[in-house]
Amino acid sequence: YGGSMFNAKRNNAYDFFLQMRTIKNTQSEKYFNHRSYIWNEYLQHDTYDDYWQQRNIRAHLKNIKIPVMVVGGWFDAEDLFGALHTYKAIEQQSPQNKNILVMGPWTHGAWASKNWNKFGPYQFGSNTSAYFKDSLQTRFFDFYLKDKGTFNASEATVFETGTNEWKHFNSWPPKNVNVTDFYFGQNNSLSTNKLQQQKGFDEYISDPANPVPYTGEQSSRRNNEYMAEDQRFASARKDVLYFSTEPLQNNLTLAGSIHASLQVSISTTDADFIIKLIDVFPDSISTNNKNIQPEKIAFMKGAQMLVRAEVMRGKFRDNYSIPQPFTPGKITEVKINMNDICHTFLKGHRIMVQVQSSWFPLVDRNPQQFLRIPGANENDFVQSTIRFYHDGTHFSKISLPILKNAR
Repeated sequence: YGGSMFNAKRNNAYDFFLQMRTIKNTQSEKYFNHRSYIWNEYLQHDTYDDYWQQRNIRAHLKNIKIPVMVVGGWFDAEDLFGALHTYKAIEQQSPQNKNILVMGPWTHGAWASKNWNKFGPYQFGSNTSAYFKDSLQTRFFDFYLKDKGTFNASEATVFETGTNEWKHFNSWPPKNVNVTDFYFGQNNSLSTNKLQQQKGFDEYISDPANPVPYTGEQSSRRNNEYMAEDQRFASARKDVLYFSTEPLQNNLTLAGSIHASLQVSISTTDADFIIKLIDVFPDSISTNNKNIQPEKIAFMKGAQMLVRAEVMRGKFRDNYSIPQPFTPGKITEVKINMNDICHTFLKGHRIMVQVQSSWFPLVDRNPQQFLRIPGANENDFVQSTIRFYHDGTHFSKISLPILKNAR
């Protein structure tokens, strides 16, 4: 925000957008004032209509006949989705073509940096961008453009966070995974066992006037490190629920797609659902841990480090083109597909899931009423009671791709 369209003073992005109140107010004289044609178009097209469908390049990745290397970063705050789904679209629509995937521990474009050996509190033990450029990118172009050398990279070359190792797979997602359901339970539990009690749910009140921040940092700009940020600032809130396993007895590696099925009811006609997969560090960490920057080790004790997160605006739970309201009080399934993963939860760590209904200002506030949000007024924003069920009939769960034969 800012730039030539308007000159707004801001010290804290959370407060700035909260004081703006509504998306509708972006068109006031203080802000865009209808001068940004692309913003006008965005507000006009608030569903997945023809406007957005025509801009989906993935549907046109057919009959490709030149070798393709799709490169992305696990910490890409701009477009983690894009790399993964571009690769998958080419695989599906041009199956005979040479198409490979490379995913590293990078932010947007960081694979082109001179030296990328750390991010957030983590250190990776090597210059991952140099590895990419020397072992993959240069050899790829030398072989296919200059007829020099050889190129025999794996179908998927993927950096495994948690262990800081490059992994090589014959397919992506890997085929040698066991998709395992982890169920929400009583007393903040997360386990592979279904609960049998007749009734069970946890709830919170989602208040648009006090949305859950996406980051614990106060900044005037977006904090890209939120993708690897400690979530203790969120789990301490009353409008965030968390479910956690016991400490792991062995390393557990996830590789591939993550899916969640939330059994919910709300007291209004719409709400957002944010689900976060989190690596909970033990309270004791060796000062010789080479995967963490030395000055951050004390901070990481008991940390709840974000691994993946995704949002679903509830009214689009069945169809992005045709929104549907909720029936207040009715138990409804909300499915969420999260971005892929290659991460090892180390022995002694816990797997945690957090759920909430705002993620501000990364995601605009939902009035929690079924209406066109770009036209919503300030008095349209209401509180909603959100329940997540875990009983003998309704199982809220997350499905995780556990890699077989992982070390």
